[in-house]
Amino acid sequence: MLIVILIAISVAGALAGVIGVVAGLAASRRAARAVRECRDLVEGAVGSRGTVDPRALRDVAVVRYDALNEMSGQFSFSLALLDAMGDGVVLSSINGRAETRTYAKPVMGGESELELSPEEAQAVRTARRGAVRPAAVPVPAPGPASPDDHATPRAEATA
Repeated sequence: MLIVILIAISVAGALAGVIGVVAGLAASRRAARAVRECRDLVEGAVGSRGTVDPRALRDVAVVRYDALNEMSGQFSFSLALLDAMGDGVVLSSINGRAETRTYAKPVMGGESELELSPEEAQAVRTARRGAVRPAAVPVPAPGPASPDDHATPRAEATA
């Protein structure tokens, strides 16, 4: 009787082992298929063999400033939106009490064919540098301000 019980336990153990091996193989195949599907999705969505598309928006920086010296706060800003090659656009919004002006200038390789204001140039430099949160950066002010001249004494750059 004892031999029958030992044989039954041995058979049950062998059966459990076979079931474990089969379950492990099935799980391994499912995991491999999931990895393959994820890789295919990444390569298909990006189109560059698993790396980040160099044309994707990557470098961003905002420079806030008081463009009109109204002492009402730094409500004007320049925003640089660039890809890995330094191509993109710099957007500027000059905000005053009575009016708002918005400008967009193309940027190629970190440079623009159009003249950039000091704040726009600072936004492009900060974006290209990839600084996380630089401290306040002084922007050189032109000579004495006349009533028609809107000098900017300081700009604060944040990414």
